[in-house]
Amino acid sequence: MESGFGSDFGSDFSSGAGGGGKLDPGLIMEQVKVQIAVANAQELLQRMTDKCFRKCIGKPGGALDNSEQKCIAMCMDRYMDAWNTVSRAYNSRLQRERANM
Repeated sequence: MESGFGSDFGSDFSSGAGGGGKLDPGLIMEQVKVQIAVANAQELLQRMTDKCFRKCIGKPGGALDNSEQKCIAMCMDRYMDAWNTVSRAYNSRLQRERANM
């Protein structure tokens, strides 16, 4: 699934060139971080969509009935809650490990 997120980042890497044609490593790192964040968000959305569709939609049709809409909403809420819980635990662990280094 192709989306509009980050479609023009590749052309921005040379925009940090200052005098003498040198690239700014800080700018490149920030652009890479943004690309990674966008890729992670796209993957999260794709996985959530796939899992909730398989769970909630029995027979795809032209529209979702009321029970399918409720199921999708609840599934997505639970998926995001689980994602946030795991992300917080992961970040907490990373911080503890960095503090012990």
